Amino acid sequence: MAVDHYEVLGVSRDASDEDIRRAYRKLARKLHPDVNQEDGAEDQFKLVTHAYEVLSDPEQRSRYDRGGDSFGGFGPFGDIFETFFGQGAQQRGPRSRKERGQDALIRVEVDLSEVLFGTTKTIELETAVLCEACEGSCCAPGTEPQVCDICRGTGQIQRTVRSMLGNMITQSPCGSCRGFGSVIANPCPTCVGQGRVRATRAIEVEVPGGIETGQRIHLPGSGEVGHGGGQSGDLYLEFTVTQHPIFQRVGDDLVATVDVDMSDAILGTTVTLEAIDGPVDVEIRPGVQNDDVLTFKSRGVTKLRGAGRGDLALHVHITTPTKLGQKENDLIRALRELRKPDAPALRGLGPKKFQRLRDRFFGA
Repeated sequence: MAVDHYEVLGVSRDASDEDIRRAYRKLARKLHPDVNQEDGAEDQFKLVTHAYEVLSDPEQRSRYDRGGDSFGGFGPFGDIFETFFGQGAQQRGPRSRKERGQDALIRVEVDLSEVLFGTTKTIELETAVLCEACEGSCCAPGTEPQVCDICRGTGQIQRTVRSMLGNMITQSPCGSCRGFGSVIANPCPTCVGQGRVRATRAIEVEVPGGIETGQRIHLPGSGEVGHGGGQSGDLYLEFTVTQHPIFQRVGDDLVATVDVDMSDAILGTTVTLEAIDGPVDVEIRPGVQNDDVLTFKSRGVTKLRGAGRGDLALHVHITTPTKLGQKENDLIRALRELRKPDAPALRGLGPKKFQRLRDRFFGA
């Protein structure tokens, strides 16, 4: 005859999880073999414990309510297999309330100017921190966990199962204390018995020079505090280097364009320009050509791996005036007459110029 688990625990079919837990604790105190030596008490204790195991598990309870067998879908042979392959093979004794906290990934934006030499940033993150009220004990100040009166602090419940192989002892976590071996009668009101609270924490991070978008820094033990004041997880910082309005980064080099007027390109000039790390004296030699590159050694980004810095490369772009006054036009005509330049002619594009032209009109 099938056993009605609800009837065994003395609760209705719509009983809440707390009602089922309360009923089990009451019956377990009364029927535990260490307390009740009457005939049949041990068998009743096994029925009560098994009923609780089924009804306290949402999946097993749902299957049972749908008409599953009275053993929650497994029967006594399930306990035999657990003994050899499942819970019976687990380490005995109560488990710790302390759990390792989860790792966290934070994305951090840095300016190109900040990664030129590296910088120190203060980052604020919302995470779990140790509860200062209970210092991770989960108990209200002045109280402590109480030894579970069902499992007597072992965190485990043993049952004897009769099978074709004889009597076998199975062991499973205590349903009353959930395997901790103790219960918290007075949870800390600040953290609600979690041993940790949510808070905003500020950390200082050394951002190394030369770091690139997508690279990460690993900070062991800087993640969230675990349940019960357990070990903190790790923190990973993933960096995004924001674009600069003038300078672009190519590896460890900085690249920009310098506009040079036609007259300065012909006659040459010297100008002081402001780079990211300060002023740079730029000498435009007479006759400089469009797309010439002026290179300044060690004015780029600090190398992340290795010593030194990259270079600063300025691409020359010669600007041609589009509106000239009468006097300017006369001077240009006079210059043309003096130089008698060759007429415009066709010639092939070099690979680099062809690539730039293709990218401009047809996309990269």
